[in-house]
Amino acid sequence: MIINPPIEIPHQIIVMPDGCELSARIWMPEDAHERPVPAIIEHLPYRKRDGTIVRDQLTHPWFAGNGYVCIRVDMRGNGDSQGVMLDEYTAQELDDACHVIEWAAQQPFCSGAVGMMGISWGGFNALQVAAMQPPALKAIITLCSTVDRFADDIHYKGGCLLGENIGWAANMLSYSSRPPDPALVGDQWRDLWMQRLEDMPFLASNWLAHQHRDDYWKHGSVCEDYTFVKAAVLSIGGWHDGYRNTINHLVSNLQAPVKGIVGPWIHKYPHYAAPQPAIGFLQEAKRWWDHWLKDEQTGVQDDADYRVWLMDSIAPARWLPERPGRWVAEENWPSENIETQAWHLKENATIDLQSVKQEFKLLVNSRQTCGQMGGEYFPFMYGPELPDEQSLDDAESIFFDSGLLETTRDIVGAPEFNCTLTLQDTSGNCCVRLCDIRPDGQSALITMGVINLSHYLSSEAPAKLSVGQRLDVSLKLDQIAYRLPVGHRLRVAVSSAYWPLIWPGKGQSGFEICSGTLSLPCRKGPLAVVDECHFEAPEAAAAWMATELRPSSSNRELEVDQSSGVVRTLIENDFGENKDADHGLISGSSMCECWSIHPDDPLSAEVTIEWQQNGGRDDWQWSTSVVVTQHCDATHFFVSGYLCAMENDELVFEAEYSDSILREFV
Repeated sequence: MIINPPIEIPHQIIVMPDGCELSARIWMPEDAHERPVPAIIEHLPYRKRDGTIVRDQLTHPWFAGNGYVCIRVDMRGNGDSQGVMLDEYTAQELDDACHVIEWAAQQPFCSGAVGMMGISWGGFNALQVAAMQPPALKAIITLCSTVDRFADDIHYKGGCLLGENIGWAANMLSYSSRPPDPALVGDQWRDLWMQRLEDMPFLASNWLAHQHRDDYWKHGSVCEDYTFVKAAVLSIGGWHDGYRNTINHLVSNLQAPVKGIVGPWIHKYPHYAAPQPAIGFLQEAKRWWDHWLKDEQTGVQDDADYRVWLMDSIAPARWLPERPGRWVAEENWPSENIETQAWHLKENATIDLQSVKQEFKLLVNSRQTCGQMGGEYFPFMYGPELPDEQSLDDAESIFFDSGLLETTRDIVGAPEFNCTLTLQDTSGNCCVRLCDIRPDGQSALITMGVINLSHYLSSEAPAKLSVGQRLDVSLKLDQIAYRLPVGHRLRVAVSSAYWPLIWPGKGQSGFEICSGTLSLPCRKGPLAVVDECHFEAPEAAAAWMATELRPSSSNRELEVDQSSGVVRTLIENDFGENKDADHGLISGSSMCECWSIHPDDPLSAEVTIEWQQNGGRDDWQWSTSVVVTQHCDATHFFVSGYLCAMENDELVFEAEYSDSILREFV
């Protein structure tokens, strides 16, 4: 509940040392100037005026009504701020955030103590700024973020190029193309917009130019030295999000005070996330802030290190409004309550706990369409995004099944797969999925991992491979908490493709798997039958008031061209159009993706992504259109982009981008 209604400043200018003016939206208690309170900062490129307004309205007024100043900052080059954004997590971005923290701490409404929070981009830079140790920053809350920008982000995973890399480049080209609001910035709005458009980077080229873990990716990766983080850290994530590993990494490695929470959620704040159950995130955050920013004894130091939702086995579906299970708590993490079971692969396509490691030869040579049942890497509640029943992908893999389980196993942690492979080509990818085979025969995804075999020794120095070479490969799958019941079977499925989550390698011949062991982390002792920890029911401030001008909709289809054999994945998301009930600003957007590939040709992979944005008010209307493509041959990636901007149906800006980038072990 909101104890005292806050006051709001919609456009607070914060001047950076180089003169660039950043725009912030501020909520604060009415008496903050007489009774200063701590400040909470969220620093984003996603436009406070219309981009994140739905979640901002639910969150920041609640904190302000409970004794905090909330400062939601548009990063330079975005929203209503001046300047140009040249890339993500740049030194300029992080320096700006430090200056905002310093500015906030010196204001008469602030007690001098500052926290920083955010989800995704805001979760990233909260961690990265914490590693810079600005004096006033005492604590952060980081959600759906990463500690390693190369190994566990939206660009690469296991050395494999993620499809999300080009998707995110298209997304940001569209997001950053939008103009500031003249009602806030005045007559300079058009000059700011033109500067933004003219200096817009084509980020697909930036990210494809760095195909291994070099200094570009080490910048902003707090795993390079965890000791730099001194502020107290609350890390939160979801099992249906792409960033599910970070919570373990932070809780296991930080020397600063740290706690972790993982629910069944997608890429959303957990007071309104799905699948259910959502939790009282705002109350949990307030406990964190009250302790570290106000020196109140709220008990957060006594919370278990690692609180996670242990998911029950259920029939897989493209969308699940609820995920049954229970909360379990590990007082210390890593935990002595977790034991590792060694399951060995056998030539007869089985796995068991009793046998010793065996040598065999089984060819893994998947069709390029393997992976279609994997779901979105980052589900956002835009429709059918979760992993589906896995049998189609299993059929394109070599899989190993256990017998019927005689005891229930609670898997908590990151399964690890160790195997010996013999290469049939000079490059290749390997995907390993852990599946739950239910009594009715349905295959449900538990967790998975991928590796570019050229990176099997190091992602900093990928290795040149040769036909016939034997590799000893170790692959950690994604963290998970999953109950595997009696009467189910455990399946390990190994494939050489996983489209469109990862871009195909150059080779077509796959590899032979010669041996393998799955190390499965399981909780010891009696099974949890009730929740071992408790969260309050969700609270939030009043929802954003707006008029819906166009409803949102979503569609995902798989089609096969009967003449060519090409398989296309079509994804359409119309995010709708709304008009703000207060200031009248209109905002709308839509996106369409087409991923195509021939099942027998990795070099046929191609994607086209289109984005539309529109907005304005009354007699002022604007729109931007973006088209981005990517394809490849054996030696290069080819990326192109097109951006145009319209004002009142007149073309005011147009740009084309094109690049060919050498493939380097990818």
